[in-house]
Amino acid sequence: MDASTLEKFQTVVVAYATEFGVKILAALAFWVIGRWLIHFVVRLVQNSLGKQQVDPTLLRYVGSIVTVTLNVVLVIGILGYFGIQTTTFAALIAAAGVAIGMAWSGLMSNFAAGAFLVVLRPFKVGDFVTVGGVTGTVREIGLFATTLDTPDNVLTVVGNNKIFSDTIQNFTANPYRRVELKAQLAGSTDAAAAAALLKERVAAIPNVIPEPAVDVEILDFTLVGPVLAVRPYCHNDHYWQVYFDTNRVIRESFGQAGYAAPMPAHMVVMQNAA
Repeated sequence: MDASTLEKFQTVVVAYATEFGVKILAALAFWVIGRWLIHFVVRLVQNSLGKQQVDPTLLRYVGSIVTVTLNVVLVIGILGYFGIQTTTFAALIAAAGVAIGMAWSGLMSNFAAGAFLVVLRPFKVGDFVTVGGVTGTVREIGLFATTLDTPDNVLTVVGNNKIFSDTIQNFTANPYRRVELKAQLAGSTDAAAAAALLKERVAAIPNVIPEPAVDVEILDFTLVGPVLAVRPYCHNDHYWQVYFDTNRVIRESFGQAGYAAPMPAHMVVMQNAA
């Protein structure tokens, strides 16, 4: 290879390398600017919907869909800048989507279940629920999974399909909730007097609502004595405060009234041998 040929080869290589390097830098610039514009558009859409007092659950769901869609458009645009046929690429994406959809049917079912959760709205962000065997406060309903904060402050993620195919309990939906407690009495204690005493004392606990009134009735009988069902009603936000205060009031009321402690008793019959 003579000097002139080598020089021409180097010139061509430098030209192609320069052109490719410029395209790489331009693609990086497009990516950075595109990502910034995507975040800007998502915030703009969410703020616009927020001004119309759209539910926060729907806001986050729409934000996720817009983010994913615009990212796909951005990638296709960058590939088109490099000269890749976007129509062919779109067809490949569609074919890959079918294959991935068949392989990831569980993921797609989570996506479909998430759409139904947003449309049917059995719960929303901020509700206290039991879904998929997990109890907690809903932090976010995503495209594929729902995030909850459990009462012991553990972030838990549950697949939307598991939620939608299982029982959903929403403790926040109704204006009040019943607290379920029991009070064991000794056999010698007057059950009617004890029930009347608890109705009066429990109704005075802070955050116990007057209607429906406190229920105190005989629930069961054991070898120790009758068992009272103690059922005050309160708002969901005050559930545990009322729960623990009711237990304390039961103990203090029975002690102040002088009721006998419920203890198991056995009768022993002694017979002398003939």
